[in-house]
Amino acid sequence: MRFGLAALVLSAALVSSVQAAPPKKAPAHAAWLQTVVATPEGGVRIGNPAAKVKLIEFGSRTCPHCAKFDAEGFPALKASYIPSGQVSYEFRDFPIHGALDLGPILLGHCVPVRAFFPILDAMMTNQQTLVGRSDQVPDAKQKELAGATPNAVATYLAQFYGYTDLVVKHGLPLAKANACLADRKSINTLVARTDAANKAYAVSSTPTFVLNGAAQASVNDWAGLEPLVRAALAK
Repeated sequence: MRFGLAALVLSAALVSSVQAAPPKKAPAHAAWLQTVVATPEGGVRIGNPAAKVKLIEFGSRTCPHCAKFDAEGFPALKASYIPSGQVSYEFRDFPIHGALDLGPILLGHCVPVRAFFPILDAMMTNQQTLVGRSDQVPDAKQKELAGATPNAVATYLAQFYGYTDLVVKHGLPLAKANACLADRKSINTLVARTDAANKAYAVSSTPTFVLNGAAQASVNDWAGLEPLVRAALAK
């Protein structure tokens, strides 16, 4: 794909949680799987906000490694770590593939927070069907989009690759989906949060995991991450 996020940022610039008191005692049951909140940093967290181990993933909805973690790591976290109240997991979108990621991100944050992870999982599970298809955006259309606004690019690519259809099938009204794709403020916010992630954690690939505030640069899958989670729990 020939649309980079940096170019879109310049284009955008030219055209222009509920916080709950930490529980004194964490109940060891599945209630924490229902505790899902948006964070001030733009992510969505599931689990005990006062968990001993706080795990953050900077991920891309079009990244194969992120889809692999969604299939292997997230279910393992939900099976025991999160319900125990000892581990929380937060997903923060990081547009590693530039324009290709914009539409899925805007649509992924267009749904109610309770639907965030189900939609994220649907996008990851169907990733190969969506972006793995053989046909590509026609050259003439790519040239046209090169001069378009980031929102116009996001809208077209989300429709072309089937992300708009996916969220509509999962209950998001089409009119709302289109409104979210057209929201220029959301693009600007994403740009600012991407810049903040780079400054704080030097995110250069996805997934990038942050464990209790420390980026784990050499880990990109559950096999490598789980021992680190266990070690943090044992401290």
